[in-house]
This record gives sequence, structure tokens and C-alpha cells, in this order.
Amino acid sequence: MTRNAAAILLTRGQGSEREVFLVERSPALRFFGGYWALPGGVRDPGDGEDMEGDDRPALRRCAVRELFEETGVLLASARPPVERRAVTRAQLLAGAAEGAAEFANLGLADPAPGVLRDVCRILTPPFALARYDTLFVHAELPRGEVPSIEPGELVAGRFFAPAAALAAWRRDELRLVPPLVILLELLVEHAALQTFVDAAETLAATYRAGALHRVRFSPGVLLLPLRTPTLPPATTTNCYVLGTRSLWVVDPGSPDAGEQARLFALLDELVAEGAEVAGILVTHHHRDHVGGVSATSRRYDAEVRGHPLTLERLPQGFRAGAPLLDGDRIDLGTAPDGTPGWFVEAVFTPGHDRGHLCFRESRYDAMLVGDMLSTISTIVIDPPEGHLRTYLASLERLERERLTTLYPAHGPAVRDGQNLVRHYLRHRGQREQKLLTALDEGPCTEQELLPKVYWDVDPRLFPIAARSLAAGLAKLAEEGRARVDPTGRWHRHD
Repeated sequence: MTRNAAAILLTRGQGSEREVFLVERSPALRFFGGYWALPGGVRDPGDGEDMEGDDRPALRRCAVRELFEETGVLLASARPPVERRAVTRAQLLAGAAEGAAEFANLGLADPAPGVLRDVCRILTPPFALARYDTLFVHAELPRGEVPSIEPGELVAGRFFAPAAALAAWRRDELRLVPPLVILLELLVEHAALQTFVDAAETLAATYRAGALHRVRFSPGVLLLPLRTPTLPPATTTNCYVLGTRSLWVVDPGSPDAGEQARLFALLDELVAEGAEVAGILVTHHHRDHVGGVSATSRRYDAEVRGHPLTLERLPQGFRAGAPLLDGDRIDLGTAPDGTPGWFVEAVFTPGHDRGHLCFRESRYDAMLVGDMLSTISTIVIDPPEGHLRTYLASLERLERERLTTLYPAHGPAVRDGQNLVRHYLRHRGQREQKLLTALDEGPCTEQELLPKVYWDVDPRLFPIAARSLAAGLAKLAEEGRARVDPTGRWHRHD
């Protein structure tokens, strides 16, 4: 699903003194809760229709409306009475339809020519099921306007010098949404506004042509979704680049030459900027994680490291490095904020796969979790390789680990990784209870159990769910809580 959206760079000052206004999203929000972002939001019907197939006029009105709703700043030359202005903003904040209508009727949606300028348009990469096609625009803070935040979806707002915001992000004092990191870096590089706009549009054009975005949910980790032969609803597997100067490529999973070319183009850019591809890390041996390992290893003469059970099952044609065991560390040099002694540590987490490893970096406690968790679906435990009791023990271990941002193989990263781990443990417990309840109703074959236990799953996914059901039954049998008779019917057994 793709939704149209708009966001606005509201600035004050000129050249190297320019500052941009950022808003802090409430930690309670599911989408980027606790992150700092630009004012903006999704297009509303009140923003108007397309003009001869061009949606940009409506998106500009969306940006102007969202700016007023979130900060109280008006870009229009019209100046309604203070009381009417306050009422209109309150209606917009409450989501009332009359607020959008009043905003348009007062002539507030269309600023004077030259006040607003387009910067670039960026589509969320395909790691997420919900994607946003966002028009970024720019405006100078009008004289006499003072931004203010009404607590609700937002909890704070302030002007930042771009370099100061990025430095605070690298110190782990600010959470910045990924596209904002890119735009702030461009603002630092280009003090002249027109040069910045030109650079942003040039970069966005490369994205439209297929270049990978430099997606960063935390410093020192690039998230690069590549198309792979994976299980639905996912269509991609996240490849990661860990480090700043000494780079480790994690799970280059695509076997597709075109996808590999996109990865290599980005890695070549990083090398041209002074980095070195030091090696490749593999979380486990499943095909959607290893399809590009050999090609990447050959191109960069890079060693491949992973658990011994993984390395022995990888496709041939790569340069093998030393196997990794639980607790092994790899030096990353200096962290993005200048902290020395940065490293990545292997964390052994079998269960989904016998040789599964997670990788935790030491400065920000971000963890690359492979197929231990997903942010767009559940994880399939497929016997005999998959073993549910072992998988649950690995989840419980992750719950005890130092963990902030969690980077899955499928889906966007999440900042509160511990909360997602706890959610997975609760979900597995609830699914087991459904299985026990179904067995309480009487003996059943696995085929009979499937719709009872997975009634909330699309029947088209039943072949996948059947593997997790088999894992759940095996766990109950190991614990003496279920048994199967010679006819293949399962019984509750206490």
C-alpha cells in the first residue's frame, strides 16, 4: 500500500546560520514514535484534487495544512483573527472535517507565489508494507510567526542547526527518521539553499532510477532491502552494511544480478568515500539470506564469516573466514560519534535455524536479528531444522540482552527492540494456548487442527502455517503435553 504525503523544511536564517524546525513524535505512536521528523502528514481529501494528473498542488496544500496543524505557523498572506485561527487549528488537531474546510475557505491553504518551493520527492523503500510517496517542500519562517506544539501526536518542537542535529543523533541523543538524516546531511554539505535543492532532487532522481537509499535508523547501520525469493508477505530481505570505515556486509541475500548490481553500486560509492569492505557476515543459511554471498565475496575479495553450521552449507565460490561462535567479536574501529573500541558481537540464537546468529554492535546496542523476528509478519519455525523450544529459549535470551534498535531481515527497524521480543513471546504463548484448546475438543489430525489454531491466518498461507503447527505439536510432545496415535491423530496428554 502506498500513500501520498508531504513534509516541510521550515527554516530560519541564511547560509551556514540556517536552522530547520523539527518536531518530536509521541513515544506512544506506532509509526516512528519517539523520533524527530519534519512537520508533515498524509494527503487529505480536503487538500483538493489532482490538476490534470499532477498531484503536487494538492500535496503542497497538504504541507501547508500540516504545518499549521502541527506548529501553528501560517504561510498564507491572509491573517484571520486570533480566535478564529485558534479554533481552526483545534479542529484540525481533532481531525474534524470542518477544520480542513475552514482552512481552505479562509484562503490559508495557498501561500503567495515564491513562499513554497519543491525540494524532492522520495518513496519509502520496499522494506515496509505501508510505503509513503512524500513530497518534501521548503519555506522560510514568516516574520511574526512563532512555532508552537500542542501535546498529542507531537510532544516537542524546536529549531536545530543541521550539523548540531546530526551530531546529537550520532551521540544517540536524538532519534531522527531516516529520510531526515539524508536531508540534514545535504543541508550541511550545501549552505546555499538552491544548491541544496538541486542536490536533493539529483539524489531523489537516482532513487527513482533504482539506486538504493542510505536508510539509517541508527548511526553506523545501513538498511538495504533487496528483492529475494522469500516468503510472503515479504518481497525483500534486508541486507545491512555495518560500520563506517571498516564495512561488514550482512546477509547479501539476493541471487538476482540486477539487485546485486544495486548493492555493488552503493558499496562502490562507500569505497570511493574512503571505506573498505572488510568482510561479509551471514546470520544463517536460508536462500533469501545468502543468494549474493559468493558474488559479493568475489567482487570485493571479502572473507565470509558465520556460524560453522552456516558456513558448511553456503553455496561455494566465496572466501571463507574464521567461523563465528557465541560471543566472538569483530573490530569496527571508531564509532560514528568518535568513540573508540567499537565492535560487533555474535549472539548465538538457534531455533529458526540451527546455526542462526544475531549481531549486536557495541556503541548503540543495535542488533541485527536475521530471522529471529520480523516487523511485518511472524517467523516460521519449520521442523526438523526449526525447533520451537530452542527458538523460544533464544527469544528469551534476546529479552535479556542489551538491545535498543532491532534490525530484522524483513520489515523496518524498530527502536524498542525489547518490546518486540516480548510481543513475540506473548504471541507464541497465545498460539500455543489455541493449540491446547483445540486438542481439548478431541483428537485431531494436523489438517483438522490447522483452521482451528490458525483461524486468523489467510488460508492461502496455510501451507506455511502448517510447518509452524508441526513445530508447536513437536514442542508439546517433547514436554509430555500431547501425543500422536498410530492413525496420525493428536491427543491432549497431561
